[in-house]
Amino acid sequence: MPGSLEPLDLVGVQVPYYFRCPISLELMRDPVTVSTGQTYDRTSIESWAATGNTTCPVTRTPLSDFTLIPNHTLRRLIQDWCVANRAFGIERIPTPKQPAEPATVRSLMNQASSASNPVSVRVSALVRLKGVARDSEKNRSVICSHNSAREILMSLVFSDSGSGSSELNQEALAVLVMFKLGESECTEIASDLNKVIYLSKLLFHSSIDVRLNSASLIETVLAGTRSPDLQAEISNVVELFAGVVDILKNLSSYPRALRIGVRALFALCLVKQTRHKAVEAGAAEALIERLADLDKCDAERALATIELLCRIPSGCSAFAAHALTVPLLVKTILKISDRATEYAAGALMALCSESERSQMDAVSAGVLTQLLLLVQSDCTDRAKRKAQMLLKLLRDSWPEDSTGNSDDFACSKVVPF
Repeated sequence: MPGSLEPLDLVGVQVPYYFRCPISLELMRDPVTVSTGQTYDRTSIESWAATGNTTCPVTRTPLSDFTLIPNHTLRRLIQDWCVANRAFGIERIPTPKQPAEPATVRSLMNQASSASNPVSVRVSALVRLKGVARDSEKNRSVICSHNSAREILMSLVFSDSGSGSSELNQEALAVLVMFKLGESECTEIASDLNKVIYLSKLLFHSSIDVRLNSASLIETVLAGTRSPDLQAEISNVVELFAGVVDILKNLSSYPRALRIGVRALFALCLVKQTRHKAVEAGAAEALIERLADLDKCDAERALATIELLCRIPSGCSAFAAHALTVPLLVKTILKISDRATEYAAGALMALCSESERSQMDAVSAGVLTQLLLLVQSDCTDRAKRKAQMLLKLLRDSWPEDSTGNSDDFACSKVVPF
């Protein structure tokens, strides 16, 4: 195969074939050698192995093992070549960080979990483990492969050391939130009200990272707990709503805060019987004022949360009282995604059903045009049904010149559920 590789033309420069991965045919960034002596880019050969292949892609020889040995010499040659051709706009590839060794992970875990070690040693081990986990998904997989990694971290997070507020607890929390917890682990936390209350207190910690890590774990536990009763017990802790809403209100300059805050609030609001607590904590104002700052995925969650809160009287009143609610929801239609459109239409339907003022605001914001476009779009059937129902509800609110000479309003015929 190598002999068949022609020099690759890259921005006017020919890349030598031996700098290219035989699998992807692209310039190698992290060349590694397998047991057959062939060299590949790490990402490519790992993907090859992950799909069940057990042979060397070039020689077709069965691989005795999948140990990947970094080819430092070739990587340095590639870096030198990049530097020599930087006049052509080629950037030097960075020196890759090597994956964590399982033995190193085991050692760090043992140091952190051993009560006989000084606290400073245990904290240092957790800090190093956090750095390893942040480096790559591969490293996180290595840590997860440790037999009891999550159990050890959970025990450290909720240990009695320092009355649950020591640096040891906080560093363990910072590592734990990087991993997905199983149902049994989520249930274990959800079943212990003291643990939930402890997490609610951390939402008001002086450290921003501690606050965000606590909110992240709360969201994970709620999402991973199947029992409605346990979910209700968690969301019954008032401080959770106050802490999460405060994150959205006062830490909006941190992208991670917005992402975690929206996800945690959505998870809390999925519990119907405690949604009023979110309204009382100021969720309506926080969601509306942060909506424009969110990316697509989090904007969908925020709009879903708004629709959920609009299903209760106090939520509907809170959103209707905010001057930006209706204009923002109208503007959102057909702008973000099909799901976002569906949630926005649902929230508008709830608001306009309860408030004539919201109906007037919607009409003034141009909802007629948006709804007619929505009904004729390729959006979801549920979104179209909501749009049709809203058109029917608002029919008497249209200015006479907007519908008098138009046949478009025929689209407002409601399709039954």
